[in-house]
This record gives sequence, C-alpha cells and structure tokens, in this order.
Amino acid sequence: MKFTGIDNMTIGKILLVEDNPDDELLTIRALKKNNIVNDIVVKRDGVEALDYLFGTGSHADMDSSELPQLILLDLKLPKLDGLEVLKRIRESEHTRFVPVVVLTTSNEQQDIMKSYEDGANSYIRKPVDFDQFVESVRQLGMYWLMLNESPSMK
Repeated sequence: MKFTGIDNMTIGKILLVEDNPDDELLTIRALKKNNIVNDIVVKRDGVEALDYLFGTGSHADMDSSELPQLILLDLKLPKLDGLEVLKRIRESEHTRFVPVVVLTTSNEQQDIMKSYEDGANSYIRKPVDFDQFVESVRQLGMYWLMLNESPSMK
C-alpha cells in the first residue's frame, strides 16, 4: 500500500479481475480515496487474467516474472469464471503464493466454501453502500498491502 508521505519502498501492482465497468470504477475510486496508489492492472475476464499472470495469449511478449502484490478477483466472469481462475492460480508454482481476495457480490454459501477450498486468502462481499465499500477497501488495503507478509517470489 502506498500512502503519500511513505518512504520510497517497492510497491507491487494490484490485479483487479472485474468484468463490470461500474464495479471496476467503484473499486478504483475506493482504492484512491484510501490513498492506495499502487498501479492497478484491470483484466475483464478469466482468460485475460490468466494470460496476464502467465505471460500467454495477448500477453505472450510480457515478462510474467513480476507478479502482482495482490489479486482482487470477482467470481462472475466471462470466458472463465473466477473459481476456475483461482484454481489455476493455486495449481501453478509460479503464482500459488500470490494473495487472492475474492471481491464479489455473491453471498452464496457454496461460492464462499468453494473459494476457500480452491485457495482464496479472503472472501469479501461487495457492500452496496459506497461509504461501506470504501471502508471495506481501506481495511483490505491496510491488511493485504501493509501488514501481510507474503513469501518472496524471487
């Protein structure tokens, strides 16, 4: 998490996997409102997200060794749903330790259970109220970007 006034520390990217343009803008706005200024990479479907992470498809010419610091993953995605994306992230030695927070509107118990079974680090239901959403994102950023220590990928 990069706050204004913090020393020059290495700041990782956030991968936001979200197909709904309104939710994408809302999430980015909430991150900025909380002074989280990490670079945010947006992918709008599951295939695009995996191509980005693994340097395949439209991202074949990209260096895939630099992984995001955090993945915010919606479940309801076109082409490949979020649960399948999560499963593939966890199956790969390359990406299995990247923190994945499921950020979705679903409050279905089966989605919650399956997300944790497939290796989600956290499951957050998007609040409808913007102020509640901003607070959720603040807490999410504080924990996953400032407090949490992930294993080094190098």
